[in-house]
Amino acid sequence: MSKVITISREFGSGGREIGFRLAKKLGIPFYDKELISMASEDSSIAEEIFHANDESIGNRERIDYKYAAIDPFSNHYEIPVSDQLFVIQSKIIKKLAQDGPCVLIGRCSDVIADDPFAVFICSSLKKRVERLLSLERETDADARKMESRIRAIDRKRLEYYQYYSGNEWGKPKNYDLCLNSGKLGIEACVEIIAATVSLS
Repeated sequence: MSKVITISREFGSGGREIGFRLAKKLGIPFYDKELISMASEDSSIAEEIFHANDESIGNRERIDYKYAAIDPFSNHYEIPVSDQLFVIQSKIIKKLAQDGPCVLIGRCSDVIADDPFAVFICSSLKKRVERLLSLERETDADARKMESRIRAIDRKRLEYYQYYSGNEWGKPKNYDLCLNSGKLGIEACVEIIAATVSLS
């Protein structure tokens, strides 16, 4: 089995749920928001700062003046916050990947970890809106707002991924497996990934 499985995902496609179920099925650790807590603990930078900048490069023209207060003799001194957090999270991702099999969600883990099995989960905008409205128990009247939210978060993830990896987010050639969860369903995606990984 591949040492680490990374899952990149469109917002609302169920990528996180697929990753969680996959890790449970394979009996290996799962890391998503847990990476934030670990990075915060490792760096002594407040967890709130990581959450505020999660998978985001922010507006670089406006954050260049803002630096996290850490050891002025460290290599991270006077590096913009978003770059600094990326470096710290990358260190955690590399360590987890080296420690053994696991499932990592987003945060450019597919280019940070050494030779992972990289998966991309997508779905139609309509299916993603339906899924999120169902999960958040909102009404169809909120569909337009949800569409805007999905587009904004996808744009943020795309910019983050392309800025730090140099690769094109969601482009099939950059992944080992791309699945449409809207057509296949969450459980089928889990089964397909598990079966494919066992053959690799």
